[in-house]
Amino acid sequence: MGLHLKLRLEAGHGAAVPRGWQMAWYEPQRRVGVYYPAPLHWVVRVLREFAYRFRVALRAPRMEGAEILAMNRAHCEHQRLADEYARGYLAGWHECFHTCLEAVQEEISRADSLWDVAKLLGDTPKSSADN
Repeated sequence: MGLHLKLRLEAGHGAAVPRGWQMAWYEPQRRVGVYYPAPLHWVVRVLREFAYRFRVALRAPRMEGAEILAMNRAHCEHQRLADEYARGYLAGWHECFHTCLEAVQEEISRADSLWDVAKLLGDTPKSSADN
């Protein structure tokens, strides 16, 4: 019979954790807390954090690449703001154009109605200056 020493315990919400075990870290995607014996949980947590930061540092782009990414990000943001401004400008222009078009059509319809009134009046008396 072999002695199997278990140093890691994973427990979900509300699960019973044995005495002397402390949470080393929490995994939100799995909704599980990872527990180790009391003095060991700090060491394991620091090692895990160090390994994570080391992996991130190795995958990080070089300085030139980071500058290019920052410039690209700034350009995309500038382009997004310019597109948003242009959309608003065009929407305002269309609204103004339609308002002016309606005003012109209304004026034309009023002018037509004025001419119709003149036809209904028929002959207008001539003034003495016209003779």
